[in-house]
Amino acid sequence: MKKFWLSLLSIIIPASAVTFEDNDTVVLLGNTVIERAQKYGYLETAINLSARKKKLKFRNLGWSGDTVFGHARSYFGPPKEGFDRLKSDLTELKPNVVIVCYGAVAAYDGQKGLTEFLAGYETLLSMIQSSASPREIVIVSPPPAESLGAPMPDMREHNKRLALYSKAVGKLAQKHKLQFADFFTTLGESKGLTDNGLHFTPEGYQTAAPKLVEALGLSVATGNQLQSEHARKLREATVAKNKLFFFRWRPANETYLRLFRKHEQGNNLKELPMFDPLIADAEKQIEALKKTTLSLK
Repeated sequence: MKKFWLSLLSIIIPASAVTFEDNDTVVLLGNTVIERAQKYGYLETAINLSARKKKLKFRNLGWSGDTVFGHARSYFGPPKEGFDRLKSDLTELKPNVVIVCYGAVAAYDGQKGLTEFLAGYETLLSMIQSSASPREIVIVSPPPAESLGAPMPDMREHNKRLALYSKAVGKLAQKHKLQFADFFTTLGESKGLTDNGLHFTPEGYQTAAPKLVEALGLSVATGNQLQSEHARKLREATVAKNKLFFFRWRPANETYLRLFRKHEQGNNLKELPMFDPLIADAEKQIEALKKTTLSLK
């Protein structure tokens, strides 16, 4: 296994640091690992602290089970509806930086699915650029799977597939002169991150967060900062803000608000923008807590 990881190191593409500017909107885009991150706040908090004094707004557009084709985002229409939905979201948000993490789902198809996956990724990147014109797009490789022992499956073969896809998205980033964060190799053989070999636990996100910051080429906040009571409050405020944005972006009763039952309760659609000032207030609190946390040595 060690030989496998050492051989993988030889294909890492060196990452230069992601550049944030004051008042940037940062979109986190991907499948389950991104969507579930909003519940715990570790990834966003770690990235936010790494930006130091720069004010950032984060919008989590993760969607469990999603792929570069966006099909999981479809509701009752054809699969393409999901991709169109994502395009609309990006057009509305106009992010300055988009951090994209796909490949965990597609890797199950192995070598035979790689060509289709890369073609889909090309289409996704083109759509992101045309709809949002972000200053930076960052491609993040999927994280490794974890072998937890019986009765859970042995993930060694799947990690070989994930390594294949990680290498491929690294080359894709190089081709388009985009930032590449090798999350797969940075996490390496870390243990105790998941509850089922695939999905991070809260503790898993806590461990993975500084690793992702490293993969992005950024400086991790000090241990005192990350482990302080102020950081805990910052993370909790981040989670609260994420809930507000989730309710704004993916309301539970969307069928009644926008789709085929909107004739019943479509009048409530006007309430969705009422979340915007609540989100803005939450972000002011986040910024204040961030300043306090960064003041620690």
